[in-house]
Amino acid sequence: MKACIIGASGYTGRELVKLLLGHPHIQLSAVTSRSLDGQQVDRVIPQVAGRSKDLVFSNPTVEELSKNQELEIFFLALPHGTAAAYAIELLRGGKKVIDLSADFRLKSADIYKEFYGEEHPARSLLEKAQYGLPELHQLSWEKSNLIASPGCYPTSILIPLAPLLKQGGIIESNDIVVNSMSGISGAGRNASEKLLYCERNENASAYGLPKHRHLSEIEEQLSTFANQTVIISFHPHLAPMNRGICTTISVKARKGANLSAIYDIWKQTYKNRPFARILETGSFPEVSHVTGSNRVDFSAHFDSRTNRFVICSTEDNLIKGAGGQAIQAMNVCEGFEESTGLL
Repeated sequence: MKACIIGASGYTGRELVKLLLGHPHIQLSAVTSRSLDGQQVDRVIPQVAGRSKDLVFSNPTVEELSKNQELEIFFLALPHGTAAAYAIELLRGGKKVIDLSADFRLKSADIYKEFYGEEHPARSLLEKAQYGLPELHQLSWEKSNLIASPGCYPTSILIPLAPLLKQGGIIESNDIVVNSMSGISGAGRNASEKLLYCERNENASAYGLPKHRHLSEIEEQLSTFANQTVIISFHPHLAPMNRGICTTISVKARKGANLSAIYDIWKQTYKNRPFARILETGSFPEVSHVTGSNRVDFSAHFDSRTNRFVICSTEDNLIKGAGGQAIQAMNVCEGFEESTGLL
C-alpha cells in the first residue's frame, strides 16, 4: 500500500516518516515539503538513513497528488486551515485521508469559528469525518475516507475520562478540572523567541487560558459520551521537556462510587487495546515511561478529604498524540493488527 505524507518538515511529519518507513504493509512513496523540496529525506532525518533509499522531499500540487494512481493513502501533517484544502481535492480523487490538523475534529462549524477565529474551509465535510481515537471509536473506511486524528491534549484526557462519563453513576459531569503539561515540541517547529532554549529551559508556564483551542474538541467528545453538555476547566502548561504530555484530572465522585468501579470500567473498555495501559492506584504515570511509544498510561486515586477522584495520564505527544495514533487508526481501518509498525 503506497502512502504519502504531506507537510513532513515539522516534528509530527518527521515522526510519521520514521514510523511509516518501518511499517511492513506500507511503502512510503512520497514525502512533501515546500521548504525542503529536492532534499534527500535521510539527510534531513538521519535516523532513517539506510531505510529511505532514494526518497526525496518534493512539492507537487494537490491536483497532481490526487491524480497519482499509485498513491492510496495520505497523511496530512499541515496547519489547521491549510489541511482542509488538500483533503477536499484528495477525497475527490478517491484517496484515503488521515488529517492530523484540527480541521475535521469538530462537528460544528460555529464552534470551529469560535475557537479558531475563522470560517471553516470545508463545512460539508465536518459530518463525514470520523474522529480517529481507535480505543473509543469504531473506525472503518466504509463510514468515510476521511479520519480526523485527535489532538495530543484531548487524547490524554478522553481515554481515561470518556468511558466513565459514558457509564454514568461514577463521576459528576460538572466541576471537572484538568491540568496538563506539554513538551515544547507540541508548539511546533517554527522559529519563535518564546521557544528558544534560554526561554524554556528551567521554566514552566500556563498558556492558552481560558480557552485553549483543544478545549472545543475535548468538550464536544465528552458531551457525546456523557449524552449531555459537559463543560470543563482546562489549564495547559508548557514544561521544560522536549516531548510528552502529563495530565491530571480532578472529578467529583458520585455517592457510593469507588475506585474499584473506575478500574472495572477501564478494564472492560480497554481489555483488548494494546496502547491503553492501566496502572494500579498509588502508581503515577511518568512521561519518561511513554516517550517513544504509542501508549497512554493512566491511573486513578481517591481523595477522601474532597470526595474527588484524581486521574493521571501520560503519553508521547508526537506519537500517541499525533503520528502514531494516525497510523493506529489506519491499521484498524485496513484490517491490519492494531499495533503493526508501532511496537
